Amino acid sequence: MLQGAIIFAYINAFWGVLGLLGGGASLVSLLWLAGAAGAVGIAIHRKWGWALSLAVAVIGLVLQVLVLAMWHGRFSMMLNLLFAVFLVALLAHPTSRLYVKRYFR
Repeated sequence: MLQGAIIFAYINAFWGVLGLLGGGASLVSLLWLAGAAGAVGIAIHRKWGWALSLAVAVIGLVLQVLVLAMWHGRFSMMLNLLFAVFLVALLAHPTSRLYVKRYFR
């Protein structure tokens, strides 16, 4: 579960870097970069990494819901929302939480 979350966090960070290079600093781009820092924390088995990744994923999910509600949903927005839900589900899954509780420092 956590391996998939790490991969998704790195993919989001990649899009965040592209956003920073293309259009300047935006809140979402900086948020995904913070998620990448959390993914690195998960990769080295740190609780702060999991907590940071989960917080970033939940904030990203809330932002995606707000954007979808404001612009009445295009397909790409719905796809982004699906990936945000998937990332939160991977991080908050009981198996992931149990693994973090037992093996992370």
